[in-house]
Amino acid sequence: MIRFLLSILFVFALSNQSIGQVLGFSLPEGKKRVDIPIEIQNNLVVVRVVLNDALPLKFIVDTGVRTAILTQKAFSDILQLPYSRKYTISGPGGEKLIDAYVTNNVSLTLPGVTGRGHALLVLEEDYLELRNYLGTDVHGILGYELFSRFIVKIDYSKKIMTLYLPEKFHPRKRYQEIPMLVEDTKPFILTSLEVTPGNSMTAKLLVDTGASHGLMLEPSSDDRIRVPETTVSTIIGRGLGGVITGKIGRIKALKLGSYTLNQVLANFPDPNSYLDTLKNSLTFRHGSIGGEMLSRFTVVFNHPQGKLYLKKNGQFKKPTYFNLSGMELKAKGANLNIFEVSDVRSLSPSEKVGILEGDIVVSVNGLPAKDLHLNEVNALLNSKPGKKITLVIDRKTVRYTLSFRLENQI
Repeated sequence: MIRFLLSILFVFALSNQSIGQVLGFSLPEGKKRVDIPIEIQNNLVVVRVVLNDALPLKFIVDTGVRTAILTQKAFSDILQLPYSRKYTISGPGGEKLIDAYVTNNVSLTLPGVTGRGHALLVLEEDYLELRNYLGTDVHGILGYELFSRFIVKIDYSKKIMTLYLPEKFHPRKRYQEIPMLVEDTKPFILTSLEVTPGNSMTAKLLVDTGASHGLMLEPSSDDRIRVPETTVSTIIGRGLGGVITGKIGRIKALKLGSYTLNQVLANFPDPNSYLDTLKNSLTFRHGSIGGEMLSRFTVVFNHPQGKLYLKKNGQFKKPTYFNLSGMELKAKGANLNIFEVSDVRSLSPSEKVGILEGDIVVSVNGLPAKDLHLNEVNALLNSKPGKKITLVIDRKTVRYTLSFRLENQI
């Protein structure tokens, strides 16, 4: 399961720029709240957005992004949107990573919500291949403009996002209230974690709906954050400069309010593996909490008052496994129902039976892949340790049938 670290990709592009106009999200007159249907794709919240009252698209809702982003310039070109500025974003050594443009006075309409006069950062193309790694058409990202205007409740179980007018919101007693810091437009919490037995600390963590991982910790931020002895080395995300590599292991415990989660999977990025390192970030942090963890709760973001509310749901005690098959897939084709192996982890069950990068999955345990969604294929390949998986794959002009058992290596 790929971990997208979207929130860390755009800070440097916008950190010292004032490209926004007056924020324009509003509810219909007389409305105190609105419920919006959402999709949950790889632990990310996806909502329908109509661009300039003409083009229906899908955007990720991301607490870690300052302004709205359109991931493919082709869509703004269709609407003939004017660009006021161009950015060339470079990586280490001056190597060009992406070109991006700014267009102003854009309307972004959600179900039951109108947004006028927004600035939009437009990427030259979908450098992150979001549609391929999520297996669904995703065209952009919504950020701080939404959270600054409303109290935002995300019910991962019911797949509903509720927006409240701040003056009309009253928290319910069943929710855990956690103080939240809003710095550089992003929400942070201070919380207790135990990396190894007896090694406890208070960590400052970004609460990041735009990342699909559960927990990310940066070892360079504190000597007490040590990479566990038992880990796997793998791709933990994809950034503008390519893959983000690191190690994944388990920490002893993470505490969120009165909730304690034990044996939590945590990502430990390799040094300099992604661009927005903590040293270069505008706001210091020890790491982040992402969608895999947040999806165990109903989450309420109260940016105006600096409060986060959590209420556990039926997924709270769900066991966490990391990629039991060892292969990573991406969806291709017009209907996103061709599944290509994009990576095979060393010493994993997939590697042991000879699966190679570039193989095409034809069926999984007798189920034709063309009838499945990427989420469904990944769920089968990460169901439980010991489960037998039989794949039919195409490799160039040859078809193979390969079987293996899922293995928990962490």
